[in-house]
Amino acid sequence: MTDITLAVISAGVSDPSSTRLLADRAAQKAVDTLRASGAVVSVSVIDLAPIAVDIARSLVSGLPTPAVQSAIDRLAAADAIIASTPVYKAAISGLFKSFVDLLDNDLLLAKPVILAATGGTARHAMVVDDQLRPLFAFLRAIPVPTSLYAAPEDWGSPELGKRIARAAAELSMLALSGVTNQIADDNWSGYQHQFAGNATRAERSVGDVDFDTDLMRLATGG
Repeated sequence: MTDITLAVISAGVSDPSSTRLLADRAAQKAVDTLRASGAVVSVSVIDLAPIAVDIARSLVSGLPTPAVQSAIDRLAAADAIIASTPVYKAAISGLFKSFVDLLDNDLLLAKPVILAATGGTARHAMVVDDQLRPLFAFLRAIPVPTSLYAAPEDWGSPELGKRIARAAAELSMLALSGVTNQIADDNWSGYQHQFAGNATRAERSVGDVDFDTDLMRLATGG
């Protein structure tokens, strides 16, 4: 059996949150699809609203608070991700973007992602592909082809359910194929990485630095 950890990021701030509802629907469908294929699935939900102040403090200080670090660690441990954000003024949530700004560029390397957003009008539907898709491409994740967007009139439409099912199937195929891990393994050395970053493969500290080289002795005044 294959063990799959699914991380769900929701930047919804209302209660109840349509953004969280869309993420939950996609997550449930993905879990059902993965389990039907024989996988053992666990889900880790990362709600950004309760840690919004911590996210702001982490951005200002440059050091993640324990709450933010916990969210980053859960994201790093995930095999697949569902990312859901509200759309405000034709743009993704500032809270969502602020959290992503705290992630190392390597953290989501080759991880499959369902991109999802909610908004008050269908006019914002392209925000997912115009803004979320380039963002996750920069992070070198693998967004599935089918993106999700829900305006108020979409919740009763069978078309939304069909798109959720299609996106879940795409995510499941990527997560179970093993190709994403192979991509990460084959390409890791080809990227420039942040030293001592929070990406799983970049967990190095000052203890890993060799201070006995001529260059390091010169740098430290030796």
